[in-house]
Amino acid sequence: MFVLAEMKNTVRVAPDKFDRAMHDALRGHLEKTLVGKVLKDVGLCVAIFDILEIQESFLLPGDGAAHTTVRFRVAVFRPFEDEVLTGKVKKCTSEGAKVTLGFFDDILIPPSNLQQPARYDEVEEAWIWEYETEDGKHDLFMDIGEPIRFRVLKNTFIETSPVEHSAKSQEAAKADESLPCPYTVTASISEPGLGLLSWWS
Repeated sequence: MFVLAEMKNTVRVAPDKFDRAMHDALRGHLEKTLVGKVLKDVGLCVAIFDILEIQESFLLPGDGAAHTTVRFRVAVFRPFEDEVLTGKVKKCTSEGAKVTLGFFDDILIPPSNLQQPARYDEVEEAWIWEYETEDGKHDLFMDIGEPIRFRVLKNTFIETSPVEHSAKSQEAAKADESLPCPYTVTASISEPGLGLLSWWS
């Protein structure tokens, strides 16, 4: 679920940070600019793991800051294909079920990857597995907030550009929601043992 990615970057350390140790100043800058961000084809940055190399700093004309090239490793969330994870149901729509891990919410289980036969109830806003036994059919609801076990099928990255908003208005919030998600995980529960944990207890 988590992997280490080695990276190299030139960090600008402002003069007001010169009172800190170089290592701490560099780490602070990397954490501020990378943690919580999605890097295309890498994953969601969770933490700066360590700094491997700090090269010589240099100054640019007209800029009092120190520019230092750093080689470091960052812990990223990027689950492996076929990895089985446990999260919670966040939302159900006609497009499928959305799952959250607490720190990552963009996990989608499309209708074709649900336990079959399945149907969507628009009133309850829930997917229902029509489980058949010798006694007949039983409706097993996929309730929001319930723990769910799923298998990762693929990671998808989309190139997006940042959008600046001077004030966070309702229009700006709606615009943010309409933007494509830079990183999504497609998952499946169409196997025995997968789905809500309560189904198999």
